[in-house]
Amino acid sequence: MKKKDAVVSMCISALLCALGIIIPMFMPKIWIPPMSFTLASHVPIFIAMFISPASAIMVTVVTSIGFALSMPLVVALRAASHLVFVLVGAFLLKKSGSILQSMRTAVPFGLLMAVLHGVCEAIVVTAFYYTGNGSESWYESGYVMTVLLLVGLGTVVHSFVDFAIAAAVWKPLCPMLRIPVSAKMRVRTAS
Repeated sequence: MKKKDAVVSMCISALLCALGIIIPMFMPKIWIPPMSFTLASHVPIFIAMFISPASAIMVTVVTSIGFALSMPLVVALRAASHLVFVLVGAFLLKKSGSILQSMRTAVPFGLLMAVLHGVCEAIVVTAFYYTGNGSESWYESGYVMTVLLLVGLGTVVHSFVDFAIAAAVWKPLCPMLRIPVSAKMRVRTAS
């Protein structure tokens, strides 16, 4: 990557970091401990994933630190677990940048990311649950309801919605970006 492209990519990643910290502050939230659903909270991470693995890692680490500074430990560790699905997704996109070009490949990719995301967050909450570090309400609802359904399945749905938002935002941005990106989108031109 040319030096100018690297600087532009770094600046875009920094803006995505800022968005990743600001979105949880202002977007609508649903808080059902241990789960918190914040609309579009994963969009900056997905867009960073579409740009490059380096951008994806940077945005995920910075947004995780933002969660660590403002949320309970379980939420911060759930955010840190995003590194798993982000790394898998970023390297898949780098290897095959055409994944987002058709619904036939984009939807399964988004579902794969959502399932990885849900599994990782469920593992984090499971650790808290079985070490007795959960709140009383977690145990009243039971493991299946609290961890598997609320966190696991809830995260899959939340992640896929945010992936769809990110893909919808990414498509019109692609023609404007003058840097190499991992995920390319077809753009129809007027004839």
